[in-house]
Amino acid sequence: MEANEMNVNQSAAPKRNAFDMTIDEWRAFVQDELNLPRYTADQICQWIYQKKVFDFAAMTNLSKTLRAQLPELIDIRLPRLAKVQVSQDRTRKYLWRLDDGQFIESVLMDHGNHFTACISSQVGCPLRCGFCATGQQGFTRNLTAGEIVAHFAAMESDVGHDINNVVFMGMGEPFLNADNVLRAVRMFLEPKMRGLSVRHVTISTSGIPDGIRRLADEDLGIYLCLSLHAPNDEIRSRIMPVNDKFPLSQVFSALRYWQKKTGVRATMEYILLKNVNDTPECAYELATLFDGLQVYVNLIPFNPVEGTRFARPSASRIQPFMKILKELNVECELRKEHGTDIDAACGQLRGKTVNQ
Repeated sequence: MEANEMNVNQSAAPKRNAFDMTIDEWRAFVQDELNLPRYTADQICQWIYQKKVFDFAAMTNLSKTLRAQLPELIDIRLPRLAKVQVSQDRTRKYLWRLDDGQFIESVLMDHGNHFTACISSQVGCPLRCGFCATGQQGFTRNLTAGEIVAHFAAMESDVGHDINNVVFMGMGEPFLNADNVLRAVRMFLEPKMRGLSVRHVTISTSGIPDGIRRLADEDLGIYLCLSLHAPNDEIRSRIMPVNDKFPLSQVFSALRYWQKKTGVRATMEYILLKNVNDTPECAYELATLFDGLQVYVNLIPFNPVEGTRFARPSASRIQPFMKILKELNVECELRKEHGTDIDAACGQLRGKTVNQ
């Protein structure tokens, strides 16, 4: 290679990834850089997000000239599938390899009449919850909005059909990556892109008050879920170190702000840990904690994770706990488990792969 040719190659700007671009950025690109009408951007996005076509050459309502030009400027870049596990109940657990060699997980849950994608927001997680496999692995970095959207698109491509429910309940704390998560949410909701319903997108948080308030102020209309897992600060700080920085009083103040502004019921995730948070006393405390809020509680028997000190309670402990909540007019149910015969808990598949 000649020296001047090498210099040209080294100075060439890297191509953009299509999944990093919002609809407004697509429209500006086709208008300002390609001198084409705005609707061309809408056509391209419909091919990518709605028809799941990731090859510009196959976008047949674009001109041949444009189909040849676009690959020189933009990549449609999905993460690489590193592993997939399929359980007896058809739950699919994915491990994706990103461009920089990092790994993230996602899960596809089959509910019979619809599917839910559980997606990640960070590589690892900084919060180190005691019961979580991801927390044991530490934190590497935030995902970009494009990486968030792309691993969802890769799931749809793998199964060959639409997935119409998205929950940010995979690896990471979404509100510690709020800019990229909310940007991705807007791309999911945009009618010319994925076009998901606001009632089919949920952000799950371990309790970041500023993030909860920001979500209220963004007025997106999506759902919010709190990973609660304890009825008081003493227990919660033992199993979730984030509670030392953001105690329940701050978290529930933010929740009340969010609910007053949105009018939407909040979902509470509550992992039941034997002899830790599954006593009748804990059930009574929970009901008091929810006073003045509209909530729905998902009770989740602990899914054993290697290296943690917790155990799964028996039905003889779970049923009285749930009965107390219902008697106190707390709407709750025992979550139907998915993928118990595979590495179902968040972080397990990545942990096994990275540590090989």
